[in-house]
Amino acid sequence: MNGVEVVRAGALTTVQDLGRPGHAHVGVPHSGALDRPAHALANRLLGNPEGAATLETTLDGVALRALAPVTVAVTGAPCPVRLDGRPAAWGAPVRVPAGAVLDVGRAAAGVRSYVAVRGGVAVPEVLGSRSTDLLSGLGPAVLVAGAVLPVGVPVGPVAGVDAVGSRSPLPELVLPVLAGPRDDWFAPGALFSRSYRVASASNRIGLRTEGGPALARTRSGELPSEGMVLGAVQVPPDGLPVVFLADHPVTGGYPVIGVVPPPSLALAAQARPGTPLLFTPA
Repeated sequence: MNGVEVVRAGALTTVQDLGRPGHAHVGVPHSGALDRPAHALANRLLGNPEGAATLETTLDGVALRALAPVTVAVTGAPCPVRLDGRPAAWGAPVRVPAGAVLDVGRAAAGVRSYVAVRGGVAVPEVLGSRSTDLLSGLGPAVLVAGAVLPVGVPVGPVAGVDAVGSRSPLPELVLPVLAGPRDDWFAPGALFSRSYRVASASNRIGLRTEGGPALARTRSGELPSEGMVLGAVQVPPDGLPVVFLADHPVTGGYPVIGVVPPPSLALAAQARPGTPLLFTPA
């Protein structure tokens, strides 16, 4: 069989592609890779289409046994990569013989690493995507030891590069925000005069904040549930803003003070708990 077996699943490893857009009207989130540039790079190194499914790890990586010879690439959060116990390349194509174990270790910086396999992870599609959605439960299950993942047929040549550079650790997360639609429920510029930290409760649904003053409303009353978009900065009753990420709910009843443009969300995906966070006008 052309596939890989999960030897060590890690804290939270999921299958992700570019998500399933176009279904919000029936209550289905977008989902997909949180760090899309890292996901796309891993695929590009192997000649895969950008939308091929990869594995998204969280902090402590994953270990896979090749059931047939495969070529893999690891990007995103820098981490040690070993092949049958010997050091292997991060950010470059690695040939894995049948029976060998690829061990993607703990992230040295950042949160999420991406493991691409030449041909893509070929689990069945659900609503046009192979992504695991933690909120709705759609897509393949979170990886567990012993699971076997099929691998697709390669469609392009392996990239002609030796390796790619890694991002520096984030000393501070700075997120640009487009104001609205409910910024008039708060004092002008209220979000931009505060400093926060990334909370440990953050996940694929949203980046939660802590350590900063609560945002007080200048307008009281209830808000009917309305549509939420990727990157929406919602302010729940505790006043601490939440940035909605890929598995976010499609509706919500708390005011949205602004929206982080999608290109900046890859940084949020790699921000560790405790990282200082500053919102700035986009």
